[in-house]
Amino acid sequence: MTSADLVLPPTDQQTPTAALLQAPGDQTLDLAIADMSVLLEQHGYVVAVYPAGIAPAHERRLHAVRSMLESDRIALLKVDLPPLGVAVLVRQLRQLSICDFSPGVVASAARLLAYYIHAGALLNSVARLDRVPVSLKTHAKSWVPGSQFLVLAGPNPQLVKIGTGIEPPAGPDFLSHLLVAKGQLNSEWVQQTLAPAWQVQAVQECPLPSGSARWWGTGKLIEFASFLPDISVIYQLVSSVRRENCHWCGMELIGDRCGFCSSPLAPPENRTHSTGVLTQGAPVPPST
Repeated sequence: MTSADLVLPPTDQQTPTAALLQAPGDQTLDLAIADMSVLLEQHGYVVAVYPAGIAPAHERRLHAVRSMLESDRIALLKVDLPPLGVAVLVRQLRQLSICDFSPGVVASAARLLAYYIHAGALLNSVARLDRVPVSLKTHAKSWVPGSQFLVLAGPNPQLVKIGTGIEPPAGPDFLSHLLVAKGQLNSEWVQQTLAPAWQVQAVQECPLPSGSARWWGTGKLIEFASFLPDISVIYQLVSSVRRENCHWCGMELIGDRCGFCSSPLAPPENRTHSTGVLTQGAPVPPST
């Protein structure tokens, strides 16, 4: 992980923590290479998850370390989710890492699990929001004092101006928990209106990640993410997708792209098929 505040507390005693891959300003390249070498020696493989909004120098550092080590055992996963959504995804991958999945399956599962994370925020303004499409009309409304907007970044981007009689957008169609991180916006709308509308089983609070204000374009926000809380459901979801072997690096994968070398899945005529049914879309987890 590239930021300590994106490492959420474990949900149980078995969930391991995450290693921090520091920015160039905090660590020399030699030390970064040495730290990565230790991780590879201790664990065999490294799945490094970092948000799309990371500083370019930090991203270049990650690729430089992998290149200098000439290792095919390092997966660099760039995730286009808001900071709190990234933190949730990282914790789920930490949970999967101690299951009986290969490193390739764990790495490629990130794209599948991200689909089941409903990540968004309650904002007082969308004037500087550039991560989710915003119309000029909505931009103009954001200058009205007291305006608030509910913005969903994924899995389906949406923007709704909060007001009397306005229904919250549709949420997950499976049982979920809601993680809430409060910024400088004083509101209980997420807990009192959104959570009941989405029928979440539990609401948990955590500190706001340091990169959230930059991602959403304002510090006056409340960020949230709904997610699958049960590792048994996550395990079932991942194991239900047929596994393939990457035609380039040989790693096991699920979905249409290798998590380690980023190669797309080979055409059907070039695959070695195993038993099972190839799903065209992500399977829906059970609701009970």
